[in-house]
Amino acid sequence: MEKSIKLRSSGWFDTPEYYGFSRKAWLRSEGFGRHIFEGKPIIGICNSWSEFNNCNVHLRQVAEAVKRGVWAAGGVPLEFPTISLGEMFVRPTSMLLRNLMAMDVEESIRGNPMDGVVLLCGCDKTTPAQIMGAVSADVPAIVVTGGPMLSGLWRGRKLGAGSDGRKLFDLYRAGKLSEEELCEVEGGLGRSAGHCTVMGTASTMAGLAEALGLALPGCAAIPAPDSRRLEIAERSGGRIVEMVREDLRPSRILTREALENAVAVDMAIGGSTNAVVHLLAIARRAGVRLTLDDFDAISRRVPFLVNVKPSGEYLMEEFHAAGGVPVVMRRILPLLHGGCITVTGKTVAENVEKAECWNDEVIRPAGNALQMEGGTAVLRGNLAPDGAVCKQTAASPRLMRHTGRAFVFESYKEMLAKIDSPDLPVDENTVLVMKSCGPKGAPGFPEWGHIPMPKALLERGVNDIVRISDARMSGTSFGTVVLHVAPESAVGGPLAAVRTGDEITLDVPSRRLHLRVEEEELNARLAAFLPPPPHYHRGYGKLFLDHVTQANLGCDFDFL
Repeated sequence: MEKSIKLRSSGWFDTPEYYGFSRKAWLRSEGFGRHIFEGKPIIGICNSWSEFNNCNVHLRQVAEAVKRGVWAAGGVPLEFPTISLGEMFVRPTSMLLRNLMAMDVEESIRGNPMDGVVLLCGCDKTTPAQIMGAVSADVPAIVVTGGPMLSGLWRGRKLGAGSDGRKLFDLYRAGKLSEEELCEVEGGLGRSAGHCTVMGTASTMAGLAEALGLALPGCAAIPAPDSRRLEIAERSGGRIVEMVREDLRPSRILTREALENAVAVDMAIGGSTNAVVHLLAIARRAGVRLTLDDFDAISRRVPFLVNVKPSGEYLMEEFHAAGGVPVVMRRILPLLHGGCITVTGKTVAENVEKAECWNDEVIRPAGNALQMEGGTAVLRGNLAPDGAVCKQTAASPRLMRHTGRAFVFESYKEMLAKIDSPDLPVDENTVLVMKSCGPKGAPGFPEWGHIPMPKALLERGVNDIVRISDARMSGTSFGTVVLHVAPESAVGGPLAAVRTGDEITLDVPSRRLHLRVEEEELNARLAAFLPPPPHYHRGYGKLFLDHVTQANLGCDFDFL
């Protein structure tokens, strides 16, 4: 016999006061019959649709599919909007607004009569922001991502939005691609709605929603225009009604073990370095202690299996066709906590026990891994006492152990002004360093860390050098890039003391990032440091600057 639970929404409607009556009247003014109040779970559909967000622009159609599933399962779907963060459009960076979106989601759930919520997301920051908000609100929740766009096409060549676009734009900068050819690429790079079709941040976070147990198995990689995207949305709508009746909340799903599973999957798929920041923030919302040391320990034992750009050869369409995240999880199941409960009501092990791989070149068996370690390495040293990260699967092997002299840009603006200078004093051994790009310094922690290769080096055929900053970079980026240096330069972290000509040693296998300056000299430089003036004096910007934590703590607000 089905367990009867008291619906949260009844606190709005089943009350003896005037407002119980008036709330029903106001909802009926939308054309609903009175039957919707007869013990039916009310399901909020949290929609981050926006025409300023190409990744999420199709979510209205996805929402309709969710509604079908909710109605069929005996629930009442009510759609509501939140802000939407289009990665390519929001200035100065969508990361500045991730926490605002998370607050928007949390308060929308808390303040409205819903018994469960379906989170419709896709673009980089929309997925972690919605998860963060839902975790804090702690009503039954399920994630439905929008899926990757169709692969780009140009002159018979398949293109992955982001990764291949960057490579072709560098060819244009070096004079090896004409303006007309670049225009052709522009018209064929993104052929549909949906997020980037490489293992960028959006694909990574969609996969990690599955790995956490917050999305139905197989949801992450279905292409946005594929009819199966609507089918899984409909099934998710039906499942959230059942989750309400089971009282299956995020607090039951997001355990320490579930977060370790997500880190392991992140390493196996060669996920975006941004996942580190987002998982740290989600863990803090869930009241789980997760640190950079956990990421590094898991990275050392989990092999890199997914041969998808920017760390591999294929695109998300092939990843989906090969079997997607369930196959990855089955192949590393001995390294996962298989007993973790998920939104299906079943365990991780039960969810993936029948997952089959249809292309071993796209998702490698563990015994034939692309690399024996995971995608992200955590570095420490006197240049990053609180940590830094490097996407080792997308780096150049020859630069994984490297010592070179620094060439320093004091800001992103200075870098842009100088990077194409024909007489920039750099060579293949130079270490580019960029400051003032962290959470407080930029502000907002933008994706500036993929410092463009100097034009002078591109023209000489040099395609990678070591680059270090306190910024993030897009998950679609590649190269030997060190990111998230903490503490950031703007708060007086050691990065602030680096000068052009200083020697820096990067040793990824030993997880070391060292500024070869005597400790006494380093301390003297830092003692003379003066913090920059704040970027904001009012509004949300001031709230952000006053309360944002550093990269190694997830960049959430300290009071959340």
